[in-house]
Amino acid sequence: MVLNRDQERWAAALWVEKNHGEAGPAYIAKQVERLTFEGDEAGVETWKAIGDRFDQLMRKSTAN
Repeated sequence: MVLNRDQERWAAALWVEKNHGEAGPAYIAKQVERLTFEGDEAGVETWKAIGDRFDQLMRKSTAN
């Protein structure tokens, strides 16, 4: 199965949720910081998008 970019980002957000739970935002911030330091603008944008999806997951789980 081939995932499109949006599906990959959702999958990554779910992975962060499963493996880092409430520490997910800190993990995502660390990735953004690391990639910023490395000058990887595409990587930064990807992790910011993953962060947006992670936030949506967290809002949805707290609403239930």
